[in-house]
Amino acid sequence: MRARDIIEHAPTVAATDLVVTAVQRMAASRMPGLIVVAGMRPVAVLPGTQVLRLTVPQAHQEDPASVRTIDERHADLFWEELGDLTVGECLPPRLPRPATVALDATLLEVAALMARQRSPLTAVVDADGLLTGAISLNRLLSALAGPTAG
Repeated sequence: MRARDIIEHAPTVAATDLVVTAVQRMAASRMPGLIVVAGMRPVAVLPGTQVLRLTVPQAHQEDPASVRTIDERHADLFWEELGDLTVGECLPPRLPRPATVALDATLLEVAALMARQRSPLTAVVDADGLLTGAISLNRLLSALAGPTAG
């Protein structure tokens, strides 16, 4: 079996998209992450936890004790403080190479990449490096496990 056999639609965003939009796309798709593209070329594959990091103010990520100083009512409103913050503004200046595989990659190649990059989502690209879809960890494990007895 090859990557092309288990490919699925994946949410994408551009660096210029709002963080709120990115989170909404990921949530609506029920995928474990999303893919940041530039001209349909993957520039980053963000696991869901990294997407969540886009929403949490940097100061609270660096000093978890500061989070306890905010009462529950205000802590639940941090989402509203994102305003016009874009995905690109939250990405590190040097992005790691995105988790991508070719359409003809074997499932072992996909599994090895996901394990190595600790990513529950892998972008699948064509021969020109353009995004054709993605493989989620769930989809990969389902393909590896095969049909289950009912």
